[in-house]
Amino acid sequence: MSFEHHSKPVLPFKEFLVRVLRYTLFSIVLLVFSLGIGILGYHFTNQLSWLDSLLNASMILTGMGPVDPLKTDAAKWFASFYSIFSGVVFLSTVAVFLSPIVHRLLHKMHVSED
Repeated sequence: MSFEHHSKPVLPFKEFLVRVLRYTLFSIVLLVFSLGIGILGYHFTNQLSWLDSLLNASMILTGMGPVDPLKTDAAKWFASFYSIFSGVVFLSTVAVFLSPIVHRLLHKMHVSED
C-alpha cells in the first residue's frame, strides 16, 4: 500500500475510493482484532460474561474506561496493559483511516497547473 509521488498525477476519483475502502477495511480489521483481545482478556481474567466483556473492551478501546469492577489481580494487570495497547491502537487506526484522505489533499496542493 503505497501512495503516488507528488510529481505523478492525482489518482482518479474511482481509484481513490477503492483506496479509501481498502484502508477502511484494514482499520476495521485492526479494531476487531483489538476488540477480540479485550473480550478474551476480560472474559478469562475477570470472569465476565461475553456481553459484559464486549462492553468493557469497547469502553477501554474508545478511551472511556471500564464499566465493571476488576475482581482479580490478573484482571487489573490485563486492564492496565490493554488500556495502554488500546490507546496506541486507537490512534494508529485513526491515522491509517485518514491517511489516504490527507495524502490526496496534500497531493492536490502540490500539483502544478500545467
